[in-house]
This record gives sequence, C-alpha cells and structure tokens, in this order.
Amino acid sequence: MLDVLAATFPFFALVLAGYVATWRGMLPQAAIAGLNSFVLYFSLPAMLFRFGATTPVVSALGGGLTAVWLFCTVVMVGFSIAVTMSGRIGWNDASFGALVATFPNTGYMGVPLLAGLLGEAAAAPAIATILLDLVFTSSLCVALSRLGVAGTHGASVAARDALAGVVKNPLPWSIVAGIGVYVSGIELPKPVFRTVALLADAASPAALFTIGAMLARARMTETTRAPASEVVPLVLIKLVVHPLLVLAIGLAASDLGLPLDRASLTVIVLVAALPSAANVAVLAERFGADSGRIARTILLSTAAAFLTFSAAIAALA
Repeated sequence: MLDVLAATFPFFALVLAGYVATWRGMLPQAAIAGLNSFVLYFSLPAMLFRFGATTPVVSALGGGLTAVWLFCTVVMVGFSIAVTMSGRIGWNDASFGALVATFPNTGYMGVPLLAGLLGEAAAAPAIATILLDLVFTSSLCVALSRLGVAGTHGASVAARDALAGVVKNPLPWSIVAGIGVYVSGIELPKPVFRTVALLADAASPAALFTIGAMLARARMTETTRAPASEVVPLVLIKLVVHPLLVLAIGLAASDLGLPLDRASLTVIVLVAALPSAANVAVLAERFGADSGRIARTILLSTAAAFLTFSAAIAALA
C-alpha cells in the first residue's frame, strides 16, 4: 500500500500545488481561465489525439465495456437521485448531484494517472468512457434536471443543448481524429507528431495543476456553503458505490460471456474510483443548480480520492 501511495502521490500533489498557489495568491484567479484554455484546447486534445492514434480505442468501445458502463451509469444516476432528492433538493439539484456522483474526472486526471500507473494500454478503455460520459451521462442528467422546471424549455430541449455542448467540446473531436489516424494507418510527418507530443507531454502536469486552481477558486468565491449532509453522501456514492457497482456488474457480464477482458475491467473500475469531474460545477451553474454543493463535492471527492483511489489501485492492479 505504501508503494501505491508513493506512486499516486505526485499526481495528487500537483492538484494540491494548484490549490495552494491559487489560495495563497501566487496564481491570480484571472489567470485560471487562460490556464484552463491551454489545457482544454491544446494540451489535453493533443494527449487524447496521441492516445487515439496509437491505441485501439474503437475495439475498447465494443460490446462488453460499453454495455457495462452505460448500465452502471443509469443505475448510478437513478440511485443518486433517489437517495438525495428531498423537500429542499428538487429535480434540478438532484440531477446535477447525480451527475457529480457519476461523472469521473477522466480527462483531466484519469487518463494521465492511469497511463502513468498502468502503462499506455490503459488509455484506450479510459478514453472510451470519456466518449460515453460526454455524450450519454451528461445529456441524461441535464435532461432529467429539466423535469422539475416549468416553462417551454423541457427535458428534450435540455438534452439537445447538452449534445450541442458536446459538439463544441474539443476533447471528443480530438479522440475521433486520433481514432481516424489509427484506423486509416496514416503516418503523420515527424515534425507534426513531435509538436503534438510536446503538447501532450504538458497535459498531465498542467491539467492536474489546473484542477487544483479551479477547486481553490470555487472555494474562495462560494457565497453559501451546502451542509455536509448534502455533500458527504455524494462523495461516498462517487468514490465507493460507483467503483463497486462497476466491478460487480463487470464481473457478472464477463461470466455471462460478454466480451470484457479483465485488464479493461480493471481500468474502468479505476475510472469509476476517480473523483468527480470539475466541469460539472460549470454545467450546474449554467442550469441554475446549487453550484456550491457541486463544487464542495468535487473538492472533497478529490481530496478523499488520494486514499480511496490508492486503495483501489492496491486492490486491483
């Protein structure tokens, strides 16, 4: 276990560095948007493109992985809404609570972390879950969030808006472009691939540092603080229930004959064990949900994941 903590420590230390730098004023809050733009539009797309161009992402999407991940997503969303909905928490807040409890931070944290710990072969299943979460999970939860909102903007409109957001997101397109290069067998000119590689190598430290900066900014700018009783259950669902569910359903699917090898199952269980995705807070704010509750969930799940994710690695890898 100590060896695992030593292996995961540098990744979480970079998140902490970004948090401290912002909290102490060494990184101005105004600079975070530029840092995030570099990660979102340059380094992460380059990293995902490189993995897509060199790993069999299409085969990872086939059959068992997609079926297990989507089934677990539906169960997680339904369970989270059922557990957290109350007189104070309506469809909007419950749906975004379900999203933060179901959508792991795979892009900014998971791919570089898993590739660093398990090797580049782990990237393909992890990238496959990114595509599924961006297209299906976020659209489902945004659509559900509209069920309690009166007016002309119903669930179908919200789902279309969510899909439009996917279209504008550079991450899935960089994956698709990489898959196209892999499938076609095209070899990029060495100067071009070297440029992509330089940007891709910057993705891991820049993305992790940016996560910390964004979490610190959310903490510094929050006006109201959600009670722990509304945050801790979401953290436990994300870090404990989600990976255990994926493990149980994955083993059952494998026993039933679905094409899901143990290496891919290990990767998607570890993806499920990741903390909540930071971009959920942005979506929650856009659709009028309690973004403070979402931001606290992301912060606490990221802090707690140093121990829970390390335990998952020790148990599975």
